[in-house]
Amino acid sequence: MNTYYFAIASQDFLLHEEPLEEVLRERINYYKQMQKNIDFWLVTNPSFIHAPEMKHVKQQLVKPSVAILSFNPTFIEWIKLRFGFVLTGQFKSPSVNIQNALSNDPT
Repeated sequence: MNTYYFAIASQDFLLHEEPLEEVLRERINYYKQMQKNIDFWLVTNPSFIHAPEMKHVKQQLVKPSVAILSFNPTFIEWIKLRFGFVLTGQFKSPSVNIQNALSNDPT
């Protein structure tokens, strides 16, 4: 079981109002230079927010969302500081309520 840390916000905010693509591209380049494996993912309409333990997160999202997940809590804290208006948290997966941390909700 892995612990995933996340930053989540509306798709409008992260994908259109903020330079998320540029930030993640720079991070990928940094990881390549350091010969470090990528340990973060971008998930649109993440299904983990439907788990009962994520009820408090889901209630705060009024539009379709996008999440950045990572095994690295420091990276997620940096994302929070960089973008400001994101919710952060953590969960373990696979678990009873979250089978696949990286799955998205097709609806």
